[in-house]
Amino acid sequence: MQLAAILLSHDEEFRRQAAQLLQGGGVPVGILDPRRIAPESSAGPDLALIDLRHDSAAGLNHIERLRAAHPTLAIFAVASVADPDLILQAMRAGANEFFTWPGADASPQTVLSFDESFHGAVRRAASRREATHAGTRPPSVSLVFFGAKGGAGTTTLSVNCAVELARLTKRPAVIVDLKASLGEVALFLGVRPRFTVLDGIENLHRLDRDFLKELVAKHKSGLDILGGSEQFDRPGAQDAGAIEELLRVLAKVYDFVVVDAGNFVNSCALAAFHAADTIFLVTNPDVPSIRNAQRMVDRVRQLGAGSERVRVVLNRFAEHLMIGPKQIETALGYPIHQVFTSDYRTVSTALNSGVPLALTNHSDISSQFDAFTRQIISPSPVTPEPERKRRFLGLR
Repeated sequence: MQLAAILLSHDEEFRRQAAQLLQGGGVPVGILDPRRIAPESSAGPDLALIDLRHDSAAGLNHIERLRAAHPTLAIFAVASVADPDLILQAMRAGANEFFTWPGADASPQTVLSFDESFHGAVRRAASRREATHAGTRPPSVSLVFFGAKGGAGTTTLSVNCAVELARLTKRPAVIVDLKASLGEVALFLGVRPRFTVLDGIENLHRLDRDFLKELVAKHKSGLDILGGSEQFDRPGAQDAGAIEELLRVLAKVYDFVVVDAGNFVNSCALAAFHAADTIFLVTNPDVPSIRNAQRMVDRVRQLGAGSERVRVVLNRFAEHLMIGPKQIETALGYPIHQVFTSDYRTVSTALNSGVPLALTNHSDISSQFDAFTRQIISPSPVTPEPERKRRFLGLR
């Protein structure tokens, strides 16, 4: 379940660092532009970070107003020093947490301690929000599929997973095509949408449940489709904030949000990563794919998108191939979450017909999609594996 956060500060560098900190833990956090929050179209934020460092009076006023407007909001106050009087004023105004922001000269141990304390507070805020919503609708699950390289099979996996989620659960599910111009989600499903993701981000001010019904195309499995843009340059960097808000609104309406994010790490893909409960990194058993997957795992970690949410999916595996799953796990330092075997004839027939595998046959690969999706619906409890030391298989 994604938390929606706002940052109130006049310091742009502080907002950048705070956003990275918020999104660097294990909880999906979306950063909202306060100017975009429209009560008639989406709920308010779940968490607010208030900067008290340079103007504590204005910051305290923000806290009071937010607490009056949003009684369940988690409010974090940040100051330069742990002044007892300021801490007391912040708590009386309505802050839940008070943090002393580490300066540029802070020691690595101080920064690490601050990060751990801050991420713990974010987890507590997420737990409180989940408890508040308990007994209403199940929390939305956001899944992002991203390819280690072009042609890895990302769209095939995202489409069939989304169809299976809709078919097995009978709960509201939507698939979003984030690839600019060349998105093929609708094509793979044999549907011609009237509207695209651009219509969604250009109408955020009126994006509610009724408007979404007009935007999405319907598939016979029960899956809703928000088709890809037909413009080569959009969605682009200027759309990242709107994409993040779009995904947040979708999570309010749908129980499952599946995103085909393509295979380029751009600002829109990063917005999807931050919104994701799980990021499925799709790779093939070949050297270019494995090399790119190594880089992708590192890049996600650098960008603060929460690398513990990454799950490696090995697609098009065949026993006769030279590189086996164990070697790939060693190279990546990550376990393989799921293996899909190579079945070119069955997959290409399904793609050319516009009918997903789950609705056409009882092949081995359709059974693999069934098992993969059921694990998403009812995950087995597992103990997270420690990150392994990587061996690069001669890659440079």
